Amino acid sequence: MNFEKEHLYHIYNQGNNRQKIFFERENYLFFLRKVRNQVLPYVDILAYCLMPNHFHFMVKVKTKDDAIGSATQSRTPNTMKTEIDFNKSIGIMLASYTRAINNRYDRSGSLFRQKTKANCISCSNSLSPSFYQTELGAQLNACDFLKQYPQVCFDYIHQNPVKAKLVSKIEDWEFSSARDYLKLRDGSLININKAKEYIDLSHLNRK
Repeated sequence: MNFEKEHLYHIYNQGNNRQKIFFERENYLFFLRKVRNQVLPYVDILAYCLMPNHFHFMVKVKTKDDAIGSATQSRTPNTMKTEIDFNKSIGIMLASYTRAINNRYDRSGSLFRQKTKANCISCSNSLSPSFYQTELGAQLNACDFLKQYPQVCFDYIHQNPVKAKLVSKIEDWEFSSARDYLKLRDGSLININKAKEYIDLSHLNRK
């Protein structure tokens, strides 16, 4: 995965062979604790959703030199190192979670697909005419990607549990940032102020 500073990314992965990756409530909470430790140092999380067999995160890469490096052609040793650190951190997080799940449920083998995907949703030169072309996403054509793609990704992530018919409303799913935006929870994992720079949150205002 390559990351550019100050850009937005949709990061996702799913269970190997579409198997479950979360089996009970504590698994979701344990995974989020690992995200806080391994991911937050490098990015601002704008949205997330953990589903029984996959996860989604919408993040903005931090600009601090000690957080993450640029994936441009003109790389310096320092930026290369920090980029590698972030990629390595994601791998460590998933491997550590897999070990814990295997020990907890007396299982073995890989839990996640080998490669975690990271689609840039604010890089015009990296976008194809369709927004998502994976089994985890829906295809969409947008005329103004700088405005439409972040909003579509944000809404898509929060709508996952409803589309999967796990709940009837986005706020009913505990393991999603929707509850934070709807002021049903005062979590600290997401950066709401940063999200407001890219996302229209008016449709989430509760009456």
